[in-house]
Amino acid sequence: MTTPTLGSQALSYEWIKFRSVRSTVWTTAATAVLPLLGAVFVAATGSLQPDDTVLGGSLTLSVVAQMLAAVVGALVVSGEYSSGTIRTTFAAVPRRSTVFAAKATLVAAVMYVLALLSCSAAYLVGDAMLPEGRYAQGDPLPALFGIAASFAVAAVLGLAVGTLVRHSAGAVTTVIGVLLLPSLFGPLFGNAERWIAGLSPTAALEKLTQTSDATADTVGSLGPWPSLFLVTACTATVTLAAVLLLRRRDA
Repeated sequence: MTTPTLGSQALSYEWIKFRSVRSTVWTTAATAVLPLLGAVFVAATGSLQPDDTVLGGSLTLSVVAQMLAAVVGALVVSGEYSSGTIRTTFAAVPRRSTVFAAKATLVAAVMYVLALLSCSAAYLVGDAMLPEGRYAQGDPLPALFGIAASFAVAAVLGLAVGTLVRHSAGAVTTVIGVLLLPSLFGPLFGNAERWIAGLSPTAALEKLTQTSDATADTVGSLGPWPSLFLVTACTATVTLAAVLLLRRRDA
């Protein structure tokens, strides 16, 4: 009989906890539902602008949903520190970096699959309900995979922030600020605006939903795919910092 590795044990343990904590479950459910609600609302009210895409209009609440994905990532770790159950977690899996890796794998996978299904369903709803031929189609299939990736990146970023901050309310506030501040303060940096504004998963998501007109030549825009790449690189850097901090505490 094969003995489970420490990593697989940690992943199994994290999955049990993920399904058992009400705040995580309800926030995850809201993340899945919001894109669909937004698609139904926009289609029913006809509130799109003529230059909107079907994908962008259908995912009008996707930014809020992505913020909730980041909040889930933050709660997965900060909630344990706030409640003190992190001690039980580290007793079961002594290596903190392994715990972090299991949490990161779990939230990234859950949010990627959840966002892909939810946003695809929202697009199908919008495509069926919106007037045919009135709005640009864009290129929905590649964009949907990128959008799902941006949700996963946001969740891992939230996890990294939660690991560094540890307090639930502080982690949630910080990660929402991290998502919004690049877009808000980008214009203050002159020629560097396109780079600064593209540092947030939210910016990458907004560009991906408007794939018919968000190109690298658009004023103030880094382009959807370069923005997603840059966001992923920045998130990887923050995540590495969190892992190094945990490994240092292991020593």
